[in-house]
Amino acid sequence: MFDELIARDRAVNWHPYSQMKTSQHIPILSGKGVQLYDADGNSYIDAVSSWWVTLHGHAHPYIAQKVFEQLQRLEQVIFAGFTHQPAIELSERLLALLPVNQQKIFYSDNGSTAVEVALKMCIQYAYQHGRKKNKILAFKNGYHGDTFGAMSVSERGLWTAPFQDLLFEVIFIDAPHSSNLREIFQTIDQHADDIACFIYEPLVQGAGGMLMHQAADLSALMAYCKSKGILLIQDEVFVGFGRTGTLFAANQLAESPDIMCFSKGLTGGTMPMGITSCTEELYQAFYSDEKMKAFFHGHSFTASPIACAASLASLDLLLQQDTLDAIQRIIRSHNDFTKELNTLDVVQNIRQCGTILAFDWKIGETSYFNKIQEQLYAAFLAEGVILRPLGNTVYILPPYCISDQELQEVYQAIKKVANSMY
Repeated sequence: MFDELIARDRAVNWHPYSQMKTSQHIPILSGKGVQLYDADGNSYIDAVSSWWVTLHGHAHPYIAQKVFEQLQRLEQVIFAGFTHQPAIELSERLLALLPVNQQKIFYSDNGSTAVEVALKMCIQYAYQHGRKKNKILAFKNGYHGDTFGAMSVSERGLWTAPFQDLLFEVIFIDAPHSSNLREIFQTIDQHADDIACFIYEPLVQGAGGMLMHQAADLSALMAYCKSKGILLIQDEVFVGFGRTGTLFAANQLAESPDIMCFSKGLTGGTMPMGITSCTEELYQAFYSDEKMKAFFHGHSFTASPIACAASLASLDLLLQQDTLDAIQRIIRSHNDFTKELNTLDVVQNIRQCGTILAFDWKIGETSYFNKIQEQLYAAFLAEGVILRPLGNTVYILPPYCISDQELQEVYQAIKKVANSMY
């Protein structure tokens, strides 16, 4: 069955971020908790939460039950002209957890579209006030998605090269630290009147290589942007829902953003959904008797009742004391493992933020296209662990249900590969 499924897959499917001529995609038949099972009966510990989405493990029975119940009541209704209880309840519950200035929720389909919505809100906000602000401020090495707006505010490089001439103007700055804030402020001063918003990944830049900065430095940068009338878009698509050790990265910051973006762990990893939250002040710029001042953006499955039900179930699980304790247990376990990583000659630049542990494989230049990625990925799979390095950056980002024993298996796999490849 294994080879047959691979052949059938190759005949019809085109996989993301994959060179189809040289890559192979393992057919997975089922998952349970932190384990995934392939068509040959092999099991793998999903140590990257299946692209950072799976909070509570695979095939969680509670989420499945809530989705099943919702399917029997209402599976879909157009969200223009209609509403439904799951969307109302989810918005109420999320807003109660977010910074107090977040007052309204706009639904979309994924992280990229949550970002597109946020960018359009900021640009139209200026337009509604009779101002033309057509520049965006963003971090170097950032990643916000693969649609054109999201690509524009992400790091420019080999994977965006074919579209370079079609991406809009962005002012890129370094992530903040105590020694470069003054220089960043000077850059902002030069363009402040034209900047509609500043978009950033708080505390951890994920796809850029799990690059980390300090909450105090980001808070200072946020405050300066606010003083210049620049709206703040906080992209918590990756870091939201406990990844940084608190429910949201926002809980660690002294300043609150104007807009926040969510996806990935929102539904517990069960299905796509995106959310963009915003302040009452921003919302009021669109609240008018004039229809042309409305926000003209939408998706066929906006506020999907099924995805809302999954998100509500995931929130139930996330807020349980057992889950909050598990997050802290993972943090402590990672911290202990860093002491062992420090003894490995091939490891450098070890860093941790909450449940995210990352380090660089000491081999040449740090790059997404470093060929060590394929070797490491295959070596970890051979040990029964899914670790998908970003070039030569290895990271561990497990579901919160992972046991201490399973964490140790992940750590042991890393040590074994490190010793065998040195």
